Amino acid sequence: MQIDPKANTTLDNYKLLTSLVVPRPIAWVTSRNERGVINLAPFSFFNAVGSDPIFLIISIGRGSDGGKKDTARNIESVGEFVVNLVTEDLIGAMNISAAEFPPEESELIAAGLHAAPSALISVPRVAESQASFECKLHSTQPLGVYTLIIGQVVMFHIADDLVGPRLHINNFAPIGRLGAPSMYCRTIDRFDLPRLTYEQAKKL
Repeated sequence: MQIDPKANTTLDNYKLLTSLVVPRPIAWVTSRNERGVINLAPFSFFNAVGSDPIFLIISIGRGSDGGKKDTARNIESVGEFVVNLVTEDLIGAMNISAAEFPPEESELIAAGLHAAPSALISVPRVAESQASFECKLHSTQPLGVYTLIIGQVVMFHIADDLVGPRLHINNFAPIGRLGAPSMYCRTIDRFDLPRLTYEQAKKL
């Protein structure tokens, strides 16, 4: 079947895209507005895009009022944010934080979570998250109704029990986003597939 996106509604295209590009990691972003209120919101248009320097991207859509969401405004204003990763024990809190809270109310508090200080930036991380990335804003790019945020990671926070020899990460199982409107997956069923050399591939 061929489906021309120009013949679809925006909602239909969103449904197809988010159900096929899966699983997607979830950026649970803490940001701070100019009055000091900590905002917490999840975004699944998110990924790592470079390791030297370390860059993450987050694409943030518009709010129900058509304006920029609090997270995008805060990051552009303050220039700092933290990407926290979501494990299964935090899915309920993440779902609470996805609601559209007013800018003067912190989702962190509403979800019963705690702020932990960052090392190099003023925006705190989620204390309950097993892995967090302190980020400084590199740049933004308008993409239709989205704002593409490019952040440079300046500090990792990783639970001690996850870090093995040679910085191998063990037993970390964040959840992933599978499709609109509310499908998620676990990342506990894994297999190892060593990469082949050119010579090995030619023999197969």
